[in-house]
Amino acid sequence: MKIALLQMDIQEKNKSQNVEHGLELLSKATMGNDVVIMPEIWPTGYSLGHIKEDAETMDGNVITAMQTIAAANKCNVVAGSIPMKLDGKIYNTSVVIDKNGLVLDYYSKFHLFGLFHEEKFFAAGNHLSRYQLDNLICSNAICYDLRFPEMFRHLALTGIQMIFVPAEWPTSRGDVWRLMVQARAVENHIFICAVNCTGIFKSEPFYGHSMVVSPTGKIIIEGDDKEAILECEIDPEDIAKVRSKINVLNDVREEFIK
Repeated sequence: MKIALLQMDIQEKNKSQNVEHGLELLSKATMGNDVVIMPEIWPTGYSLGHIKEDAETMDGNVITAMQTIAAANKCNVVAGSIPMKLDGKIYNTSVVIDKNGLVLDYYSKFHLFGLFHEEKFFAAGNHLSRYQLDNLICSNAICYDLRFPEMFRHLALTGIQMIFVPAEWPTSRGDVWRLMVQARAVENHIFICAVNCTGIFKSEPFYGHSMVVSPTGKIIIEGDDKEAILECEIDPEDIAKVRSKINVLNDVREEFIK
C-alpha cells in the first residue's frame, strides 16, 4: 500500500485559502498513491470562534471536491478532519472517501481537549470507525485521542490493523507526539499513520513530524517542521510477521479493560 501524508501549513482565520491550498495539495498527493491522509481541521485551523459558520456538510463543497479528486486519481482519501454539521450538532469529523469517490465511513472525535475547552465548540463523537482499504482493516482517531491508549487497544482487539490519526499538535509537546505515536503502534502490533500540520496559531508553532510507524514501533517515514507531501509504502503482511513472534493481544486480560 502506497501512502501519502499531506503535512499542510494551515493559515489562522483563513478558511478560503486553506481549502484552496489543501485541495491543490490533495490533487498532487493522490497521484500514484493508494491513500492520502490530511491533518486535523485543516479547512479552518484551530480558529474556532466562527466554527458554526465554517462547518461543512456531507454534501457541501469541500467534501464534494475531495470526492472528485479521489475518483479522478483512483486514490482513497482520509480527509484529515473537518468541522461537520451532523444531527443538528457540530463535530470534529474525519471523513473517509474511497477511490471511487464515495464516502466510505466517518469518525467524530471521541475525546475533546478540555484544556482548550473544545466541548464549547464540538459535540463528542459516539461511534468508532471500521472500514477496509485494500487489504487492511482500518479505523480513525484524532489528535488528543492519542492520549487514551484504551481506545487503541480496543480497536486492535476488534481486528483493526491500521489507525489514521490526523492532528494539530504543537511543537511544545513534540517529544510526546513521537513517543505516543510509536507506543500506540508497538503495544498493539498495528500500523499508525499520524499526520500533523505545520504553521502557527496564536504565536505557537505546530510540530509537523507526520509519520508512519510499523507494528514493531519502527518509524517508516517522518517529516520535519515544514510543509511537505511525504510518501512511503507499507506491507500489510508485516502485522502477521510481528504477531507470529510476539503477540501481546493474545495475553490481554480483558476483564480489566472497562
